[in-house]
Amino acid sequence: MHDRPVERRIHDFGEVDTGITPEEAMAESGRCLQCKKPLCVKGCPVGIDIPTFLREVAAGNFKKAAVIIKEQNMLPAICGRVCPQEEQCEGECILGKKEEPIPIGELERFVADQEREHGMVLPRKKPTTGRRVAVVGAGPAGLTAAAELARMGYHVTLFESLHAAGGVLMYGIPAFRLPKQIVKAEIDAVLLLGVDLKLNHLAGRSVTIKELLDYDAVFLGTGAGLPYFMGLPGENLPGVYSANEFLARVNLMHADRFPVFDTPVKRGSRVVVAGGGNVAMDAARVALRLGGKVTLVYRRREEDLPARAAEVARAKEEGIEFVSCANPVRILGDQAVTGVECVKMEMCALDSSGRPEPAPIEGSRFTIDADIFIAAIGQGPNPLLISLLPELKRGKRGNVIVDEEFRTSMRKVYAGGDVATGAATVILAMGAAKSAAHAIDRMLREE
Repeated sequence: MHDRPVERRIHDFGEVDTGITPEEAMAESGRCLQCKKPLCVKGCPVGIDIPTFLREVAAGNFKKAAVIIKEQNMLPAICGRVCPQEEQCEGECILGKKEEPIPIGELERFVADQEREHGMVLPRKKPTTGRRVAVVGAGPAGLTAAAELARMGYHVTLFESLHAAGGVLMYGIPAFRLPKQIVKAEIDAVLLLGVDLKLNHLAGRSVTIKELLDYDAVFLGTGAGLPYFMGLPGENLPGVYSANEFLARVNLMHADRFPVFDTPVKRGSRVVVAGGGNVAMDAARVALRLGGKVTLVYRRREEDLPARAAEVARAKEEGIEFVSCANPVRILGDQAVTGVECVKMEMCALDSSGRPEPAPIEGSRFTIDADIFIAAIGQGPNPLLISLLPELKRGKRGNVIVDEEFRTSMRKVYAGGDVATGAATVILAMGAAKSAAHAIDRMLREE
């Protein structure tokens, strides 16, 4: 994709990627080999018919391409921007063996943007079944489950605890990666399928457990909203944030527009972010746009960073300083953060994932000046609802245990996405929710 110039984009929250032109889209789609056994489709967690939609794009039939995509995915503009296609559909593209793979993500985004500009299309719906399904959480998993079930003829009520739907799409991913008007447009398309959205409804409180269980089935898609901290001395000082809180205040509560909106975060002049995933990159790049000099500390080597390579490259272009093979051990300060004490790490034996396990080097401590510290080391399943369901079996990290059909230990209660797996990608949550929706349909039809 074409990126906006660094010197301009670091001063605002406008989208970094500017997309591709119709001519580029047609030319890139025309490179598709139209494989008889397309591996790209197997690599897509929601099973989009990629060769067919590419064939329509190559012919200039953008609206028809959108119809094909939406048969499997109601959030294409979102997925085209945030999915790790390089590990999924594009990673399986046979052209990638000898040359550049088809830029499937860019083309999905292009088709979705064209559709939004020239009139949204809705997939076909089956006749109503008369059955009711409750979906809890309006993030990627909940939106996908709701859309699938509505298309299959169910009356779906979607409960969201916050004042805006979208989950991590709204409060987690920054606008320069995923503009909020695009998220809102795709949510509106889901609602047009007949989904009844209930905002400011905290399941278990605003809507009781009994009311939920009165539905014919329940899908839990409450995500991973519980931030993890490092347990460091000084972690309770003012100026210490979890990445969840920091990004939510900026994205959903407009802290970047303080004092117009009275939901501030401290605008740090020196910011340290701990972590190496996509959330860490997002937090670092947001802090930079708020005026800070940002250092990202990661305990492994730079080549071990789990964040997408493109986002790492953009963070470097924008001036984020990377300190690898180091780990925070103490947050310094009395009344507020003044610095972060770190220790250098050496790579030792391989862990279960095949990466070298870091270990601290004795006598290697050093200090980074800072007035803000952001922990971006992961998050776990949101415990607000699942703690009210004692019959629900959970794993060691609080995740809801599901079987291969996404059934929980409670009758007619299903779960999918981060609440079941722990924090993962948007598209994996959508894939799980789609499978769970079809499992719910099978269960209710068998009854």
